[in-house]
Amino acid sequence: MYRRILIICLLFTAMTVKAHQADVSTTMLVEKQDNSWVLQISASLTAFQHEIRTHFADTPYQTPEEFQKMILEHIKNNLHLSFNGIGDISFSNGVVILGHETKVVFEVFGIPSEINSVLVKNSAFKDIHKNQSALFLFKEGFSKEQFVLNEANDHTLALEVSGNKFVEAGHNEASIFSSSTAFVLLGVSAIVVLGLSVLGLGFLFKKFKRRKEIP
Repeated sequence: MYRRILIICLLFTAMTVKAHQADVSTTMLVEKQDNSWVLQISASLTAFQHEIRTHFADTPYQTPEEFQKMILEHIKNNLHLSFNGIGDISFSNGVVILGHETKVVFEVFGIPSEINSVLVKNSAFKDIHKNQSALFLFKEGFSKEQFVLNEANDHTLALEVSGNKFVEAGHNEASIFSSSTAFVLLGVSAIVVLGLSVLGLGFLFKKFKRRKEIP
């Protein structure tokens, strides 16, 4: 645990390189110690504002609370998960943590204990030019791999289990080494955020559930 914290601290500076760019985000599914799951989506506040203004143009928000509700609705409308070919996955207790880097956290229900395949689609930022999202699935006993959701793959990835790792369906190796040099920096940033999420998602979920902040 202390080694992980040290690594996170060493990589923290690298995280700031990409944290506030509107075309970069992270999508993370994290299994907690009690076998429950949490979803966290992180992006710049600018990215969320752009999407909300695009999709809720007829009903612009007037308060921070309205903005947060629109974010939660937008994520739910543009996120699809299925495991082992079954799409009975539900999200609840959504929390929006506003800031220069804004986070959306959901509890996720319906994920089977034994996973053979995963389909992930997150088109929440598809209206932002050249947007790309680092995708992480953090499961106990599995290695950490980075994948990329972008326009080229329609913001969708089909993954399968190979040993103790997730790989793209039809590929023998995970996609972490196939990304461009520029996106590797995003990978570093996402690893940092992932580590922080694993260590503190429960704390963040409780601390910020009632937080109000003007975007």
